[in-house]
This record gives sequence, structure tokens and C-alpha cells, in this order.
Amino acid sequence: MYFSFVSGDPALDLTGTVLSRRDEPVDALATPADLERWVAECDELPDRVTADSATFESALSLREAFYRLALDRVLDRHFDPRSLEIVNDTAAGPLPTVELSDAGLRMTGDLPAVLSHIARSGIAVLADPHVCLKECGRTGCTRLYLDRSRGARRTWCGMDECGNRVKAAAYRARRRARPQGQ
Repeated sequence: MYFSFVSGDPALDLTGTVLSRRDEPVDALATPADLERWVAECDELPDRVTADSATFESALSLREAFYRLALDRVLDRHFDPRSLEIVNDTAAGPLPTVELSDAGLRMTGDLPAVLSHIARSGIAVLADPHVCLKECGRTGCTRLYLDRSRGARRTWCGMDECGNRVKAAAYRARRRARPQGQ
């Protein structure tokens, strides 16, 4: 399965591993191996972790709790207490080790440390009143993302996926609406 990292934060990208939550949800993290691959593909996380069934379930719980809190923020609701507890408890865990070298930044750690890092990153997003958090404007897409565009005018989670789909559909609709022969 292809993973997309367009949300602007690892916690939001983790929530995006469930596609179309309102229609027919598709979970890109069906197995611990899927989670290991997702972590390896996320630039902001260590490239090698192993997931057993317990840490896999912890990751899924964190994902759903953070999605609920982010949606609460988007909809200007009070945070769900149980979701706050899950995210805060995860954030209190161990942290990955970071090392700086001439080659750049290197992060290492096990999956609990990665989940703690993701939870802390997500907390920083939700706590910042100046962050513009949105849900994708394409019908059927439920991905949440940080809108860092000028004037906060970004409409879709990503141009490659949703933006192109919306624009192509609008083009086809205009072509169908034109009288024949033009």
C-alpha cells in the first residue's frame, strides 16, 4: 500500500492511514509490518522499528485518539477526555535519540519511543492557536492537514491526490456541459 505524507505533521500523517473514514474506510495499517513500513517511510521518524501486536495496537489507539482530538479542534469542540488521556499517556513515554553529524540528523529508537515522539508532535500542533488545521475539501477524503499556505487558502490535503482529482472532475463536468460541436 502507498503511504502519503502530505499532512504537515507525523501525527496527522498517522491519522491519514485510514482513508475515507466516512464512506468505506480503508485501513493502510492492517498488520504490524504495515506500521513498520509506514514509520520507515516517514522522513521525520527512525527508519527501523519493529512492531509486535501490543505496540501495533498502541499505535492504532494513538492514531484514533489523535484523529478525534484533531477533528474536535477543526470543529471547535471540547477535546474528548479519553482521547486526551491516550495521547498524553503516550507522550509521557520514552523519546527517540537524535544525533547530529555532517550527514545530517539521525533519529533512533524503538516503536514506543516513536509513538511518544508522534504524540508530542501532535500535542504541539493541537496546542498552537495559530496553526490552521483543516479537513480536505475533496468529497470522500477525511484527511486532516496543516494549512501553511499564504492566507490559509489551501483546499486539499495534497495536490497529487485530491487536488488533481477535483480539478479533473471539474474539467470533465465542464466538457459534458458544453453544447455539442464546440
